Amino acid sequence: MVALAVPLLLSRYSIKQVVDKTRDNVLRLEKSNQQLRSAYIEIRDMSDELRDAYTGTLESLVAALDMRDQETRGHSNRVASHSVELARVLGLSDEDEIMMIYRGALMHDVGKIGVPDAILRKPGPLTEEEWVFMRKHSAMGYRILAQVPYLRPAARVVLAHHERWDGEGYPRKLKGEAIPLGARIFALSDTYDAIVSDRPYRKGKSPDEALQEILRCAGTQFDPKVVEAFEAVFPGWRDEKDGHVASPLYLPAWRRHDDAPGRAAG
Repeated sequence: MVALAVPLLLSRYSIKQVVDKTRDNVLRLEKSNQQLRSAYIEIRDMSDELRDAYTGTLESLVAALDMRDQETRGHSNRVASHSVELARVLGLSDEDEIMMIYRGALMHDVGKIGVPDAILRKPGPLTEEEWVFMRKHSAMGYRILAQVPYLRPAARVVLAHHERWDGEGYPRKLKGEAIPLGARIFALSDTYDAIVSDRPYRKGKSPDEALQEILRCAGTQFDPKVVEAFEAVFPGWRDEKDGHVASPLYLPAWRRHDDAPGRAAG
C-alpha cells in the first residue's frame, strides 16, 4: 500500500508543477499581449502623426505653388475630391489606394515647378517648342514625388495623368488598362473642371456642355467605365456652386490648365 502511495504522491506533485507552470506561462503571455497591444497603439499613433506631418507638408507645398499661379486657384483640390468620388463609385474600397489617387490628383502638376514663368504664364497660345517643354512636366513631377517613399504610389498617377485610353497621350503612349486606374480617373476629373472653369481669356462652358464633350470622348480619351461612373455622379457635380466641393478630403491646392485646341487637359 505504501509502495502505491509514493508514485501517486509523485504524480500529484508533477501535475501541480504542470498546472503551476501552465498558469505562469498564461500570465506571461497575457503580459506579453498587453505589451504588444501597447506597442501597437504607440506605433499606430506615431504612424498617424507621421501621416499628418506628410499631409501638412503637401498642403504647404500646394499653397506655395498656388501663389505662383493663381489663375486656376482651387482646381487641384476640386479634381482631387472629384477623383475620390469617382473612385468610390467605381467600387474602390481600399482607403490606401483611394488616398493614393487623391494625393496624385492633388499634386498632378507639381512638375510645372520646373517650367519657366515665361511659358507657364504666357497669355497667348504656346509655340510647338514651348509645348514640347510643357509636356515634360508630368515626367518631372514623377521624378520629384518618387524621391519620397510615402508619395511613390501617387507619383505613378502624376506620370500618367496625360495618357489617353486610345494610346495617343504622353509621355509613354500607354493604352487602355495599361494606364493606372488612378490616372484614368483623374484625367476625366481634370478635363471636366477645365471645361467648366472660367479663364481670363474665355468663359467656362456649362456642366451639360462638359458632359456631352466627355461622353463624346468615351473610348478615345477616357476609359468608358470611368465615363459611366461620371454619369452617375454628374447631377451632384452640376449642382456645385462657387467652386465648392462637398467632400471631407478638401485641401488648399493649385493648378494651371493648358487651354489649347486639340490639347489634353492640364
